Amino acid sequence: MTTDTTGTAARDGESRRSGPAHSPFVRACRRESVPHTPVWFMRQAGRSLPEYREIRANVGMLDSCRRPDLVAEITLQPVRRHGVDAAILFSDIVVPVAAAGIDLDIVAGTGPVVAEPVRTVADVERVRRIDRTDVSYVDEAVRLLVAELGDTPLIGFAGAPFTLASYLVEGGPSRTHARTKAMMYGQPELWHALCARLAEVTLAFLRVQVDAGVSAVQLFDSWAGALSEADYRRFVLPHSTAVLSGLADAGVPRIHFGVGTAELLGAMGEAGADVVGVDWRTPLDVATRRIGPDRAVQGNLDPTVLFAPWPVIEAEVRRVVEQGRAAPGHVFNLGHGVLPETDPEVLTRVVALVHEVSARRDEQG
Repeated sequence: MTTDTTGTAARDGESRRSGPAHSPFVRACRRESVPHTPVWFMRQAGRSLPEYREIRANVGMLDSCRRPDLVAEITLQPVRRHGVDAAILFSDIVVPVAAAGIDLDIVAGTGPVVAEPVRTVADVERVRRIDRTDVSYVDEAVRLLVAELGDTPLIGFAGAPFTLASYLVEGGPSRTHARTKAMMYGQPELWHALCARLAEVTLAFLRVQVDAGVSAVQLFDSWAGALSEADYRRFVLPHSTAVLSGLADAGVPRIHFGVGTAELLGAMGEAGADVVGVDWRTPLDVATRRIGPDRAVQGNLDPTVLFAPWPVIEAEVRRVVEQGRAAPGHVFNLGHGVLPETDPEVLTRVVALVHEVSARRDEQG
């Protein structure tokens, strides 16, 4: 806290500026002063909202992602209900891969299932490059949302090359990633060719969203935690870097998140992230030491805590907010996605609590 009244006035003036670029969320991502810790939830519309389940009834996941009106409505639902500080574009990590010509479907209860898994160079060549016309429905949805959201920032969404490659090589979700690792170790040239192509697709997909007006992007590497740091640096980091560094001139914060990535946090930050997402396994103050002082952090309440009695939830929220103070910037989130059985009212109370306990005295006075 400073006694320089000129500086205080400048900060107060900045906090009164309007528009997503001056929102608490974007400012926290940029490690700037904020009136309170911003909060949003991964998979925040997800399956926990009854209005989401109603609107998705009898509509497949991929079809939902390809209808701009539906994407806009689903994206807006948690903003209306919870009062979160940012919206996350409703989509799925395989949307750009499907647009790139891969025959796949999202099977309820299973996840993405690929008709012909990647095994050869010819299979890699089947993953074609994409441009805006291939995902025009995403461009339209983002533009609709930006107009509707006003000062609330919209976060763009994409899966990272490693996680996309794992789905393509395995043919679907995997607990062991055995085929993925077999290709990494046994056919490294083929592996890097596949990831390089997926990095191109992912970058193009995010560029469409940035050009349409998103205020930040998040790159999800859901399965990166299956790797050692050495393997991550050799087989994954160059391709995640290609995506994130490819957005260095985009003028929006870049968030990088994975699950089970405690040992990878520093390397994930090196990929070009402005913000590193942390799952619930690593305290934010510990994560900050691993990531370094040049990046903000995001997270990291265990999603299952939301099923506990309110006094337990409150204590855990306060703990996360307090540990987040060790970082140069903190965006409150869960350590992974909202679980389907979560009570939406609890999420609303968590947002209000985060805002209350993190309110900055120097910005109130």
